[in-house]
Amino acid sequence: QHSASELILVEEEMTDTEDNEEEDLGVMDDQRSVILHLISQLKLGMDLTRVVLPTFILEKRSLLEMYANFMAHPDLFLSIAAGATPEERIICFVEYYLTAFHEGRKGAVAKKPYNPIIGETFHCSWDVPKDKVKAFRTNGASMVSKDPTKEFGQDQSTCYKLRFVAEQVSHHPPVSCFYCECKEKKMCVNAHVWTKSKFMGMSIGVSMVGEGVLYLMEHEEEYVFTLPSAYARSILTIPWVELGGKVNINCARTGYSATVTFHTKPFYGGKVHRVTAEVKHNPTNTIVCKAQGEWNGTLEFTYSNGETKVIDTSKLPVIRKKIRPIAKQGPLESRHLWQHVTNSLKEGNIDAATEHKHRLEERQRAEERQRVALTTPWKPKYFAKEGDGWLYLNPLWKT
Repeated sequence: QHSASELILVEEEMTDTEDNEEEDLGVMDDQRSVILHLISQLKLGMDLTRVVLPTFILEKRSLLEMYANFMAHPDLFLSIAAGATPEERIICFVEYYLTAFHEGRKGAVAKKPYNPIIGETFHCSWDVPKDKVKAFRTNGASMVSKDPTKEFGQDQSTCYKLRFVAEQVSHHPPVSCFYCECKEKKMCVNAHVWTKSKFMGMSIGVSMVGEGVLYLMEHEEEYVFTLPSAYARSILTIPWVELGGKVNINCARTGYSATVTFHTKPFYGGKVHRVTAEVKHNPTNTIVCKAQGEWNGTLEFTYSNGETKVIDTSKLPVIRKKIRPIAKQGPLESRHLWQHVTNSLKEGNIDAATEHKHRLEERQRAEERQRVALTTPWKPKYFAKEGDGWLYLNPLWKT
């Protein structure tokens, strides 16, 4: 067992240079036969949790790191707390939420992040320039005219620090937890997600069961939110990803809630990646904001006062996360743990990648058998089970 007090030294973190771009190649013929063979053994609606998928469809990062990439616009995230009224804050949350997915899902081709092994962790942080974090009414103009070539200054005193930790807390079911906090803005988010994938013929559906809670301590508000499902389509030709389903964001204290609908493409015609949202004040049953557009394209927001605002996700400046070099990471941290698989995939050596991945999975199974034999349940390092969910052991609201 590990001591929870193990310190992650933020000073050792460096700006991440990985670009996470995946080559948009079609499926090669020999790979297609592997996929066909796999499909021939699957039944419609079958749960894929225990099915070993071929290594060549893997993306070069762990699922835990993919969750961190949902924070690629930490300035928008921190701006939520700057909203002057409950209405402004929930609208800011919806704006942040709708722009969070395009960076987490880089590259048009559908690939699957590594399934984290139990006990795996991922740590990173962001330095967010304070002048980028603005109250709601003022951040309209700055969204559009942005010179993406200008790197943000890294002067600590002019930046807020946002810290992130994720951990795989369970293997069956596969539950990932993540926690993110900014002490200065007195805000944090705690989430637990259980991924469930099922086979649907020419596509694979992955539902994200679980929820997250955003805590704004200064306003004593909690926003409970869920996550959309993801679908890998046309898995035999050039697979692509779309998001689907209805998600809810709800703040019981203020009576505001939002519904976000990710629309899957209709069979004939219709647009891809469409999303619509509406924010409602429940006590008066008033809609205070509506949004529509594409989660990886342009989003248009219309407010109750008739004002509109457009956000182009492809032009939003991305603040790169900071992460410690692999040499300074512990053995169970994602990039350290998967480094041989990642390097083999980068070299295009699928057999070596498969071999390394197999070794990790075998080790996990052996340890699981040992725990069963000794009847010692796995104890996570950073999160504890509470009711149906999981909570970070040392969240901001406790300190």
